[in-house]
Amino acid sequence: MATAVVMPRLSDTMEEGSIAHWLKKEGDKVEAGEVIAEIETDKALMEMEAYASGLLRKIIVGEGVTVPLGETIAIIGQEGEDISALLGGKAAPAAAPSQPKPVSPPAGKTSAKPLKEEDPSPTSKVVEMKPSGKFRSSPLARNIAKQKGIDLSEVQGSGPRGRIIKRDVERYEAKVPSRPALAAGAPMAEYERVSLTSMRKVIAHRLAESKAPVPHFYVTSQIDMGQAIELRASLNALEEGFKISFNDMIVKASALVLKKVPQVNSSFQGNEIRVYNHVHIGVAVSLDDGLITPVVRNCETKSLVQISKESKELAERARARKLRPDEYTGATFTVSNMGMMDVENFAAIINPPEGAILAVGAIAKVPVVIEDQVKMGQRMKVTISCDHRVIDGAVGAKFLMELKRVLEKPLNLLTG
Repeated sequence: MATAVVMPRLSDTMEEGSIAHWLKKEGDKVEAGEVIAEIETDKALMEMEAYASGLLRKIIVGEGVTVPLGETIAIIGQEGEDISALLGGKAAPAAAPSQPKPVSPPAGKTSAKPLKEEDPSPTSKVVEMKPSGKFRSSPLARNIAKQKGIDLSEVQGSGPRGRIIKRDVERYEAKVPSRPALAAGAPMAEYERVSLTSMRKVIAHRLAESKAPVPHFYVTSQIDMGQAIELRASLNALEEGFKISFNDMIVKASALVLKKVPQVNSSFQGNEIRVYNHVHIGVAVSLDDGLITPVVRNCETKSLVQISKESKELAERARARKLRPDEYTGATFTVSNMGMMDVENFAAIINPPEGAILAVGAIAKVPVVIEDQVKMGQRMKVTISCDHRVIDGAVGAKFLMELKRVLEKPLNLLTG
């Protein structure tokens, strides 16, 4: 019996998916459990397995096309079998965006797992050219290349499986000779169109979902980072090749404080407030086309070194688009640090359903008054954004007061 392959839900925030690459072509034999396509979600590039055996009778949705969850993207069946009912009576071309009626997937129809680098099959080896003649590239990279007149055949991809992403196009543009200026009198366009990537769509939706209904309030404090700077330098001198970052110290300090002020480690859930017993901290990581927050779990039980190593590994996997859904969901608190970008202070938007997010600015050398004398000090501003349905002003202030105490006496980070 012919089976409809539908766009599966691969993450909690996913509402649609894009076919990054078909690993099988029409007419190929397919075994249950075999990977047949790569799906680009809002967070990662995932492999999709078939849970039916037969022939890949029809590819309905072509590469680079985005469709909603539950949309039929292909059909698996036996040779000569009538599949017109699943096609809705139309044999849509695979290379064009088709609009078949959504078909609810039977239980276990498809599954997905993060891409693995080891032992690629012949159909999934890294190549620069797709069978269709198109280069493997992200929608954002294609848009930028089109706007700037860049031939993607000349660009070397650095993304998963050799995929061309935004930074590859930008690096290529920086190396090639300058293009000639517009001819005299030639009009300049008023604006340029950049299509939304799956990640950018989700970010727009979720932040609007957070900012509008969630009553934010903000509390800012300034922390003396002098002793923290000294401790970090001492720790990094002990182990060659591995470095503790200030963000690692802030995550560890936040974990200690969240156990002391548990109201901040909570969320508003309809008719109740959930106060979490474990501290799972999301660490914001900037990507080419958006932001993702890998989650360091059970931070309250981990050492500073453990948090540092895990944060770095998660950030690397995030930039390679190889995070599993469980690695970027389930945070109870988030730390967003823009200090490395020389940002002095900012206020972040809460990532629902979390109750708070900590925005961290740069450590700056500034004149401060110490014992009636003006001296130079190392200061860092932090701002906590709180959901007022869950956290009162005094509680937000208490969190920052405790965070200040921990970071100004940073040996707590080694003993807590």
